[in-house]
Amino acid sequence: MFTNDQRQLERTGKYGTPRVQYLQELVTEFQGTSKEESKERIVAHLANFAYDPYNYTFLRQLNVLELFLDCITEPNEKLVEFGVGGICNSCVDPANSAVIIQWGGIPLIVQCLSSPVRNTVSYALGALYYLCNPSTKKEILKPEVVEVIRKYAAAEGVNVTFSNLANAFLDKHVNQ
Repeated sequence: MFTNDQRQLERTGKYGTPRVQYLQELVTEFQGTSKEESKERIVAHLANFAYDPYNYTFLRQLNVLELFLDCITEPNEKLVEFGVGGICNSCVDPANSAVIIQWGGIPLIVQCLSSPVRNTVSYALGALYYLCNPSTKKEILKPEVVEVIRKYAAAEGVNVTFSNLANAFLDKHVNQ
């Protein structure tokens, strides 16, 4: 359920931690740990916060979107999955999309299309769906990217989710 100031106040209570402070603590914990499992848990948690528009300003303020992009470059498939999941969850917001694009997110997300992890591919398809606009079409709609997306669209028998996401992308951005 989406949050607003009143609902957040009710959920936090008199002695609770304000949302921005809690998110800052997560970012600080991520930066201070060298344990892969801890990093995975924290990024997954941050990605869950990324779906709620209430948190968008905080995510930008705390550079969480950049953290997600950094995770996509890691060799750890879980960090990649949760990083691109956070990008997918937050990129419906134009301000978040601008940050993702500004920090070179599109090529990183495109690379996720070849991941062996199903969720990573799904998140990448979803993110590209929302990031594709007149100013990014040239970068996203490269023939090799469209070809990969067409293959996912044709893979209905193998993975319906990939097929549905890819077909939605193609219908909106290619088959106009």
